[in-house]
Amino acid sequence: MKERVVVLGASAKPQRYSNRAIALLSQNNHTPIPVSLRDDEILGHKAYREISDITGEVDTVTLYVNPGILSGLVDDIVELKPKRVIMNPGTHSPEAAEVFEKNGIRVINACTLVLLTTGQFHRY
Repeated sequence: MKERVVVLGASAKPQRYSNRAIALLSQNNHTPIPVSLRDDEILGHKAYREISDITGEVDTVTLYVNPGILSGLVDDIVELKPKRVIMNPGTHSPEAAEVFEKNGIRVINACTLVLLTTGQFHRY
């Protein structure tokens, strides 16, 4: 199943986990949608500056921002109406998770890279 996946906190720097996630999502036939304040394009995908600029259905939002930054983006993520949010290590926010769940968005505390490389991305 091909998914549209927002990568929040995306980076064009190859050593960043968000960049690796974009590459792995593409390799697994998903459509990564990078959201980055610094980059216009990442690995051939147009990068958005704001979550609110994204149109169409989104299946997953995977987080690569710290909880302090995330707190200012919770409402935008809820408005996007993804089916799930993946809170990668270092991004977990109990407050944000509670808001997501109250709005019918499933929250997963896991590493997107591990889920993709082990074939578990769709199980969670």
